[in-house]
Amino acid sequence: MTKEIAGLEEKIAKLKKKRDAIILAHNYQLPEVQDVADFRGDSLELSRIAAKVENKVIVFCGVYFMAETASILSPEKLVIMPDIQAGCPMANMLNAEELKKLKKEHPNAVVVGYVNTSAEVKAELDYCCTSTNAVTVVNALKDKEEIIFVPDKYLGDYVSKKTGRKLITWNGFCPTHIKILPEDVKREKKFHPFAKVIVHPECLPQVVGLADAALSTSQMSKFAKESEATEFIVGTEIGLIYRLKKDNPNKEFYPASERAVCPNMKRTTQEKILWALEELKEEVKVSDEIRLKAKKAIDRMLEII
Repeated sequence: MTKEIAGLEEKIAKLKKKRDAIILAHNYQLPEVQDVADFRGDSLELSRIAAKVENKVIVFCGVYFMAETASILSPEKLVIMPDIQAGCPMANMLNAEELKKLKKEHPNAVVVGYVNTSAEVKAELDYCCTSTNAVTVVNALKDKEEIIFVPDKYLGDYVSKKTGRKLITWNGFCPTHIKILPEDVKREKKFHPFAKVIVHPECLPQVVGLADAALSTSQMSKFAKESEATEFIVGTEIGLIYRLKKDNPNKEFYPASERAVCPNMKRTTQEKILWALEELKEEVKVSDEIRLKAKKAIDRMLEII
C-alpha cells in the first residue's frame, strides 16, 4: 500500500468516526472501495444493514436505486452517495408510467418487481424481490393466475423455468451481464476443466444453462466458501472476484468474461468517499408518499422469505 493510499484511508477512518457514519459497498465496487467499507454485500443485504445499525450517516457505495432502498428502509438516517451519477441502466429501462400502463393491460395480475428498480417503480409493485429470493416469492403466489415480473426479462426467464409459471415480463436487461456469452464459459471450461461454473441469473439463458449454479452475488460468496471445489468460473460483474479471492485465499476464481464490467459500479473512489464524508453529500432521500408505498412491497417480500 502506498503512503498516499494509507493517508487517504486514515482520513476516511477518522472522518467516519467524527460523522458517526458507516460505509456500505456493493460486491461490484472497486477493490479500494471494498477495502474501506464496513460491510460488503448485495443491494438488499446492505440496505437491511443500513436499517439495523445505529449510525446516523450511511455512505452507500453502489448505484442510485440501492441508496434509494436504504432511504426507504431508514428514513431517519442521512443516506449519501459518493457519486450520485452512478445509475443502473436496467433500473432506468422501466419507469412508473410504463408500469402503470402494463398494469392496466393486465388488471388481474399481481406485480413482482426486482429490487433493481427506482423508488417510483417500487411504489407500484405488489411484491419486491431479489435475485436470491425471486423464485421463492413467485412460488408463494400459487393462487395468483397472472404475474407481471419486471424489469429483467432474463431473471424472469430463470424464475419462470424454476417455478413452472408463465410470467408477463418487461424487455429490460443488465447490459453488463449480457456481455457474458456461452462461448466465454465454454472457453474457460477448456482452460479449467475441474472448475465449478457459477453465474448470475441476470445472464443470458444459454449461459445459465451451462452453469453448475445460478446465484446472486451473496449466494456466490456463500457457495465458494462452503464448496469443496477449489476452482470457480464466475459469470458476473468482475468486481466480485476481488471479494471471492479475499474471502477464499486458497481457492482460484476466473472471470467468465473480462468484459463484464459495470462502469457505473466503478465510479466511486476513495477520494469521492472522503469528499462525501467531508461535505455530507450527495443525499438520497425518498419522499414519504413514495417511500411508504415502496416499503409495502419490500415488507411483503420479507414476510415471504
